[in-house]
Amino acid sequence: MNLLKRLRLDTFLLAIVTSAVIATLLPARGVAVPLFDHGTTALIALLFFLYGARLHPEQAIAGLKHWRLHSVILGFTFVLFPLLGLAIHAIAPTFTTPALAMGLLYLTLVPSTVQSSINFTSVAGGNVAGAVVAASASNLIGVVLTPALVLLLMGAGGLHIDPSSILDIVLQILVPFVVGQLSRRWTAGFVDRNKKALKFVDQGVIVLVVYNAFSAGRREHIWSQVSVVDLLAVLFVSLVVLAGMLSLTWYSSGWMKFSRPDRIAIMMCGTKKSLASGLPMATVLFAGTQTPASLIVLPLMVFHQAQLMACGAIAGRLARAHVAAGTVSPDPARPDAARPDGAGSADPAAAR
Repeated sequence: MNLLKRLRLDTFLLAIVTSAVIATLLPARGVAVPLFDHGTTALIALLFFLYGARLHPEQAIAGLKHWRLHSVILGFTFVLFPLLGLAIHAIAPTFTTPALAMGLLYLTLVPSTVQSSINFTSVAGGNVAGAVVAASASNLIGVVLTPALVLLLMGAGGLHIDPSSILDIVLQILVPFVVGQLSRRWTAGFVDRNKKALKFVDQGVIVLVVYNAFSAGRREHIWSQVSVVDLLAVLFVSLVVLAGMLSLTWYSSGWMKFSRPDRIAIMMCGTKKSLASGLPMATVLFAGTQTPASLIVLPLMVFHQAQLMACGAIAGRLARAHVAAGTVSPDPARPDAARPDGAGSADPAAAR
């Protein structure tokens, strides 16, 4: 356990990997297949309903006051990342399979994470309020923009996407999300009081989605289409992309004269890609394609673990630098306490 803690291995990701392994060894077959298919459809709708009920739209509106910070983060997430994904996709078939090449493009199209972006920003002494708004806005926009980018870029890139998937996106993702937002008058209190329990519901749904996706992949013999060399190539590209984006977000935000707390928020939010949103979206988006969704999401799973380990190490280093400089309280129980540099302030403008 100490080794896992030092490596910052995500137990959620371990559960996902375990689910994928079980599905590979014991896939759903026979009468269990439609049960899992229909159950997954319902659970994805539930997941996005909870996402909608959990997000605070008024918080995002208030945060628009710091429009420059959020526009930069969203620019990295939905403009620069996809452009980088297109460049990678153009050369990826030379070193990996077409399905994994599509997966490398797909990982660049999903929104940023919420929880880890905020947590790492807090630990590093960054603008926590800005991170909350930026990460929430990324997921709010991503519900519409990620499917649109997939249809535009991946469809043009050779992946045949069934037009009926548009209706599936609306019914399984967008409608439940909007209903969740509209239901906040009645559900917000319940969701806030049961954050821990609902977190396990979220994760449990995604683990089941992974099981169903990899069960389908096993029935379609996906592992005969992937070699160890292919997986190592995906790992190498993921690490290069992550290192490049971490450097670019940090140094470019400095060049744009952002404060240190804002630069931390930009780096932590602008380099993340959400496994929690990306996996269920992929299940819906690629249901009608000849390419198994389980192959397409593999690069996202690899990137997810790499970003947690890298950002965890960077956040710890930045936190130690703040403590050494005497600019932040070393008390880990108060990561959002007011700081002389403005990080952790409830007002994003205070951190400018």
